Amino acid sequence: MNRPTLLIATLLTALATQANAADLLDNADLMDGPVNLSGEFPAEWVVSLPDGQQARIDQEGDGNRAIIEQRGQGLLGNIVQLGSDHEAFILQQGSDHLAIIEQQGYGNHAAIIQAGRGNQAGIVQQGTGNDASIEQNGDQLSSAIIQRGDGQSLHVIQGY
Repeated sequence: MNRPTLLIATLLTALATQANAADLLDNADLMDGPVNLSGEFPAEWVVSLPDGQQARIDQEGDGNRAIIEQRGQGLLGNIVQLGSDHEAFILQQGSDHLAIIEQQGYGNHAAIIQAGRGNQAGIVQQGTGNDASIEQNGDQLSSAIIQRGDGQSLHVIQGY
């Protein structure tokens, strides 16, 4: 099974079973590791923060930009970028959110913004110049975007 198919299957399974970030952290489904802030930056970051927050950024390629900002507890953010010149942003506020972004190709842009409790969102982009965002404000909301091809744009707003 290739990486995008595996991510999509994992995301859909998580959305279907209403898994939450705290559960993923409690039963060791995710790797936990130290952060080294000296010397060269590794291509992959896994950071465990207080209150059950976890942020992971994995980048392969040139010119990729990724930010995960978390305020709350039981939060899980994951960004994977393969290729060049991608931009990804995750902002999580509240509790028990799950957000996953995977980008392959060139020059894709993605953002997930979550507020409330127990929200789940995922964006998968394969191609060039795609743009996607998911904004969730409420409780127990779920959404997934899959873009394959070039120049696509989709924005989902839930709970406003």
